[in-house]
Amino acid sequence: MIGIVMFVVALLMLMFGFPVAFTFGGLALLFGVFAEGMDLFAFMPFRIMSIMQNTVLMAIPLFIFMGIVLQKTKLAEQLLESMGRLFGGLPGGLAMSTIIVGALLAASTGVVGASVVAMGLISLPVMLAHGYDKKLSCGTICASGTLGQIVPPSIILIILGDVLGLPVGDLFRAAVIPGAVLIGLYLGYIIILTLLKPNMAPPMKRINDDTRSQEIVKALIAIIPPLALIAIVLGSIFTGIATPTESAALGGVGALGLAVAYRQFSFKLMWQSAQDTVKVTAMVFAILLGATAFSMTFSYTGGDYILEEFLLSLPGEKWGFLIFAMLVILILGFFIDFVEISFIIVPILAPVAEALGLNMLWFAILIAMNLQTSFLTPPFGFALFYLKGVSPPAVRTTDIYTGVMPFIGLQILVLVMLFIFPGWFGMSS
Repeated sequence: MIGIVMFVVALLMLMFGFPVAFTFGGLALLFGVFAEGMDLFAFMPFRIMSIMQNTVLMAIPLFIFMGIVLQKTKLAEQLLESMGRLFGGLPGGLAMSTIIVGALLAASTGVVGASVVAMGLISLPVMLAHGYDKKLSCGTICASGTLGQIVPPSIILIILGDVLGLPVGDLFRAAVIPGAVLIGLYLGYIIILTLLKPNMAPPMKRINDDTRSQEIVKALIAIIPPLALIAIVLGSIFTGIATPTESAALGGVGALGLAVAYRQFSFKLMWQSAQDTVKVTAMVFAILLGATAFSMTFSYTGGDYILEEFLLSLPGEKWGFLIFAMLVILILGFFIDFVEISFIIVPILAPVAEALGLNMLWFAILIAMNLQTSFLTPPFGFALFYLKGVSPPAVRTTDIYTGVMPFIGLQILVLVMLFIFPGWFGMSS
């Protein structure tokens, strides 16, 4: 039972806010030495070398670099301003514009924190100034900003591809339909809400003298460059021209090209983007190294066998296992980040899923959709903190928490649809 005790202690320490990488690595060392001695860690250098030589994981820093460069080129500002002018005159138009921009940012940058902060700084004051309900405004921004978790190219899909041994390109293709359905439900919710309660999202009054054709032209000028980059990056993967790692490198070059086109390029921007990329990448890989040591100790102490026997003995066979697994991931998402869940929980569930004969691609997309809710669920949803940090004083924390609830419900609805009707999304169970 040593491995199980270690697992419980790790979850408790994470919930109390201890650093993730040091929690995993420290507990692995402490419990490993107690159970097996220092000889247990003789193979650790080989595991570290295997991680360093993994070409799939090379896509992570490259996509992060692409996203940070695009964020620093003020892409979000131009998109939001153009889409706001284009749709703002409709009831709920600003909210729908925010969702569309969130989807474009998700497919071009994939950086949740940057997307939420950018839209919080630009879109939230405009929505509040035009009489939008505070809860609806906050919920729309948080939900739109987290679309980068499921809309490819997504960092979480790259991590899941490595953990589950699945081709990242297949995961990207499989995530397109669920991501599109989720975006459609977000837009449908806004439309229905504004029909029932028009005062929650009134039309925006015109603030410039541009004609309708001029507004359309400006919107297209803002939208076409990021759409072209998305088409190049994802198209090169889907057509088999490039691997995800190669397309990520192509995306980084394309992002620098857009910075030049937007007249935002400078060596200072490039240097700052590289620094930010190193910081985020170091965090991800530090967690991965700690999780590798943790999973090794967990396996050698027999914890994986105990959990596997328990999961295989659940009633309902694969359906019972899936329901239990999704509930565990959903609940853990309230307290810990998707990276920890991907590196610690998913490797425990994967052998059981394979033993039960599940379609692992479908299983991975279920996990990715489930993990997206971890950014929105109180009390520790990161998107909630990002928005609170840039919101006006009039916006209370309770406004943000209440505002995201309908969108969490929509995410769970898509998860349930994907669970019950995988054929609708082009997959089998």
